[in-house]
Amino acid sequence: MPGTPLPDSTMVISAKPVVLSAPGRGEDLQLRVSAPATGGDLPVVVFSHGFGWSMNGYAPLADFWAAQGFLVLQPTHLDSRTLGLPADDPRTPRIWRFRIEDLKRVLDGLDVLEASVPGLAGRVDRDRVAVAGHSWGAQTASTLLGARVLDSDGVPGEDMSDPRVKAGVLLAMAGLGDDLTPFAVEHLPFMRPSFDTMTTPALIVAGDRDDSALSTRGPDWFTDPYTHSPGHKSLLTLFGAEHSLGGIPGYEVAETTDESPARVALLQHLTTAYLRGALHPGDTSWKAAVIALEEDPDPLGKIESK
Repeated sequence: MPGTPLPDSTMVISAKPVVLSAPGRGEDLQLRVSAPATGGDLPVVVFSHGFGWSMNGYAPLADFWAAQGFLVLQPTHLDSRTLGLPADDPRTPRIWRFRIEDLKRVLDGLDVLEASVPGLAGRVDRDRVAVAGHSWGAQTASTLLGARVLDSDGVPGEDMSDPRVKAGVLLAMAGLGDDLTPFAVEHLPFMRPSFDTMTTPALIVAGDRDDSALSTRGPDWFTDPYTHSPGHKSLLTLFGAEHSLGGIPGYEVAETTDESPARVALLQHLTTAYLRGALHPGDTSWKAAVIALEEDPDPLGKIESK
């Protein structure tokens, strides 16, 4: 049955780079594709990395999700350090838009991706699609859920939501643009989201020690996507977590300031349970996970829902 928990020892196959043609982008789109070695009806998770990362990052989440029965697709965005675009590249001001287009291109290219990876053909469930992302990647993913970017006059920009996407997981996502520092206002004008139309169900994850240099507020800034969005949303607040949420970009990577394998393990299991519940009506994994966290005598976080 799709969504049924698999053994932790499930073999994962991973292929990279899988390439999608991307006219007008200046670079073809490269992805890492990961899936369990066996099984069918695989739900799809398209993951958008944080600033500077690539398809090579976030193995703690991508490999875990794949081992639990998901097809995980990780595009490398133009801001990746692996591509080395100079700051004066003419594409730089629009990288935030290219990122969104990358995710849509991945969904448009599922036929190509399925045919490009040996053993994947006929195993993908195209009716169960989620997007996920960390930091800038979370903002990128949120637009497919219905979030929009405000212009300088506060008018919402283009609706870039995608009806193929049924759920999202937004990790350490920036909050409202009213609280940006002067540097962020000047250099990151796209960081002015509106969550008023972000109606697709989503799990928002925030660390209660995530103090951003881009915001004049404290860690509660990262709860804005939950507070200001309508519809079915859940908020997971991780205790003691900073921006890497314990180390989700990778184990022992330099930018992780709050290394915590236990926190990462909790996030692995809770995000998997959420995705199962959101993509498979009737699945009780998420409800069971919430109850288990509430009954934990020494919890690493808390969950609220609306």
